[in-house]
Amino acid sequence: MKSLPALALGLALAVPATVTFAQDDTLVIGRSASTNALDPGFLREAATVVDNIFDTMVMRDEDMNLVPGLATEWTSINDTTWEFTLREGVTFHNGEPFNADAVKFSLDRVLDPENNAPTISYIRTISSVEVVDPMTVRITTSAPDPLLPTRMSRYPAYIVPPQYIGENGREHFANNPVGTGAYRFVDFVPDERVTLEANPDYWRGAPDIGTVIWRPIPDATARITSLVTGEVQLIENVPVDLVPLLQQTPDADLVQVENGGLTIYLGLRMDKEPLDNVLVRRALNHAIDRESITQNLLGGLATPKGSQVGAADFGYLDVPVAEYDPELSRELLAEAGFPDGFEITMQSSFRYMKNAEVAQTIAQEFEDIGLTVNQETMEWSVYTQTVPFEGPIYMLGWGSTQTLDADAAVYAILKSGEPYSGASIPELDALLDESRSTVDPEARAEILEEIQELAADQVPLITLYQEDQLMGKSPNIEFEGRADARIPVFEITMD
Repeated sequence: MKSLPALALGLALAVPATVTFAQDDTLVIGRSASTNALDPGFLREAATVVDNIFDTMVMRDEDMNLVPGLATEWTSINDTTWEFTLREGVTFHNGEPFNADAVKFSLDRVLDPENNAPTISYIRTISSVEVVDPMTVRITTSAPDPLLPTRMSRYPAYIVPPQYIGENGREHFANNPVGTGAYRFVDFVPDERVTLEANPDYWRGAPDIGTVIWRPIPDATARITSLVTGEVQLIENVPVDLVPLLQQTPDADLVQVENGGLTIYLGLRMDKEPLDNVLVRRALNHAIDRESITQNLLGGLATPKGSQVGAADFGYLDVPVAEYDPELSRELLAEAGFPDGFEITMQSSFRYMKNAEVAQTIAQEFEDIGLTVNQETMEWSVYTQTVPFEGPIYMLGWGSTQTLDADAAVYAILKSGEPYSGASIPELDALLDESRSTVDPEARAEILEEIQELAADQVPLITLYQEDQLMGKSPNIEFEGRADARIPVFEITMD
């Protein structure tokens, strides 16, 4: 007998493609999680929506090359200073002018320690931002930082309007954002929708799609049903077990970017016993059967990984995947003084591919080596508010796809004291800082490889696998996905 979700989807697949609920120039995108806030400097979630409202000084084209954005050019003045020439004639959606003051304000608000920005690690190398003239800004770093232009291509480096925020406050701005991007904010109803409309004065030209609505549809079957019936035209996060059904219907297409998704890992709070013991961390690492999880649970749509760094990233090292060896795990626990195991809490959410099932499987594998695991599974909107995570074990996804450099994959989650890091290894901290101040590419690549080797040995976190990016679209939508996982509506066409 068919389950109700399968039956519902079967009925949906029988609905002809002509059924539609959107206006001709409206794109409705079904999301797997609700949007919580829209301030790009203080995000605790993916920048998918705000990426369409705001611009950065530097952008990436479809081939992932750095290209001019709100800055037309940038040059290195000396080892620690970069100068950016800004684009003339750009205004924010409220008419406020874009200029060097806006750039300085946007970066300073994230760097201000009193603001506790969860994204500060990305731009922490910046020591000062100087307005040279209205269309020129100079950024000085605490040490040579070869990645500074790359850091200016992603959050939290979106440029925001200082006057608007000054008059209305940060909380108002987070719910009523104003940027320079291709789409202007219309409304934000938590757990229901975010509506944006085309910015006719956009500096790259008026967008083709007039309105875009981002709708949270957490239930995967409902999300695909909405796509097949024409209620939405694009959906995020197609679940693994529904991929074949999506491939079989002529009313929808699968968009797949291999290894284009997040790398899933278990964060470990090394400041809590017994995770301060490297033998315990190694035992947990060898207790997980990644191959079985990716093949049997995730249908081969994820790849086991030995490093958080992506294969396309600068500094990538092909670290072997930790061998599944529960007997070794038990031996390591005994050597660490826990022959009978111990009790521990593991937190997870519903954000990633079969997240709950994977967490349950790992919990069982931990119990197989003698642990007692208390599982806490939270809704994503609640989970993201617990940063830094209490853990002591927590499941999270991380990516470097927008930067294509190992720094983005490791610094924020391996450096002691960073909001998303549970690690505490002085030798690793020193290498991470050294990698950020080394200009010579060959020397820097060696340091990044050393970081990955040390992480594999000391296990400050447990890397699991990298997901493929899986989306669904209507046949009349032209969008092949991007290696940086963005959904730039400006570049999407709709027949």
